[in-house]
Amino acid sequence: MSLDATYSRELPLVEGRDSLAEIDDVIAKPNETKPSYKWYIAISISSTALLIGAVCLWLTFWYGIGLWGNNMPIAWAMGIVNFVFWIGIGHAGTLISAILFLLRQKWRTGIARFAEGMTIFAVITAGIFPAVHTGRPWLDAYLVPYPNQNGIWVNFTSPLLWDVFAVSTYFTVSFLYWYIGLIPDFATLRDRTTSGIKKAAYTILCFGWRGSNRHWQHYERVYLILAGLSTPLVLSVHTIVSFDFAVSVIPGWHTTIFPPYFVAGAIFSGFGMVSTVLIIVRKVFDMEHIITLNTLEKMNKILLATGSMVGYAYIMEFFIAWYSGNTFEQFTFINRVFGPYAWTYAVMFSCNVIFPQLFWFKKIRRSIPATFVLVLLVNVGMWFERFVIIVTSLTRDFLPTSWGEFYPTIYDIGILIGSFGLFFTLVLLFVKTFPVVAISEIKAVTEGAQPKHHKKHNKPAELVPQE
Repeated sequence: MSLDATYSRELPLVEGRDSLAEIDDVIAKPNETKPSYKWYIAISISSTALLIGAVCLWLTFWYGIGLWGNNMPIAWAMGIVNFVFWIGIGHAGTLISAILFLLRQKWRTGIARFAEGMTIFAVITAGIFPAVHTGRPWLDAYLVPYPNQNGIWVNFTSPLLWDVFAVSTYFTVSFLYWYIGLIPDFATLRDRTTSGIKKAAYTILCFGWRGSNRHWQHYERVYLILAGLSTPLVLSVHTIVSFDFAVSVIPGWHTTIFPPYFVAGAIFSGFGMVSTVLIIVRKVFDMEHIITLNTLEKMNKILLATGSMVGYAYIMEFFIAWYSGNTFEQFTFINRVFGPYAWTYAVMFSCNVIFPQLFWFKKIRRSIPATFVLVLLVNVGMWFERFVIIVTSLTRDFLPTSWGEFYPTIYDIGILIGSFGLFFTLVLLFVKTFPVVAISEIKAVTEGAQPKHHKKHNKPAELVPQE
């Protein structure tokens, strides 16, 4: 292969020829200027949704979860559906940032910061639901494993308690990883601002960062360690969440395929949500040359791969049910496809398996409108996947006398709307307050930032960055 062909295959990670100062201006602009009317419209919509959810939660605290559509035998319903959904959304941040950083994938730089922040907001949103679903949230302190005045300890053999450890550990490490990456950018904003209050705040947040060689050495060492700690958490957290179901004896839940199935689904849904919001952010804040089409195309390829894994898991569930010879297991999966909730299964399978196959075509992978529609469908499909797993398995128990139906109430729907309101409100505040793209990392991958040495050949003249 000729040297010209080699260079032609290397797509730029930052399009255009912006100087380093111009990159600072573009990324810091949302933090240094007054919000636009579009931002105010967006925050008004998300705040309204958040208020709806807050009202429904307050009524739930006052009257109890009898306001929800839960019943016997459907004791778990939309509260746990929403919990598993938002925990899954939080997985993409660590995957994009930590794992791709360890694999030295430079294309992550344009989206890693936002994905890390999205992890924090998704886990915060998810944490609301198990706390409320206990029925007495004022007693949730008993979930913490410490001896109290009654000498009662929590049940360490319960996978619900494992969730407490897994999610809290994941949130702590993810928050530290996100914050450590922000330190150099806080210093950049400190040096740019003319406001005394902002300068003092950024000085505190950046811990006196001066960009010395010693600072960079310590920063890179800590960042690498936290990336290494975060990587196994991607697999462990949603694996433990899947144990909530897999260790039970309910048909459709008691299966060993759940851990890898849930992990693949979490990455799939997380990438879908990252793409959904980034497509909007890059357009609103004129960052198309930083969050490039090439980056979005790579994310679409990952969506195609993980969507295919999820589709394989769907098919294997039916095979395992048939191969087991267990009448109850076989009936559960037949009921999912042909029972009273068959339409939810059709939505799930179409959005998660069939539609993502369109990403095989390069024109669709590189089309922003098509990508936006497909990732929205992925988000819808993954929510319905959790609904199908949880609700349909509980509606048909071992005995027909235990069968029942679930119908969500306006309070169920209101809390679901409120969860999206909380998530997007936090996202909008994050975009306005902190750099949504890692300034220092973007500078490191711009054209000409890294020295290149060619001993045998000279780089073609037309590809040399012009001064």
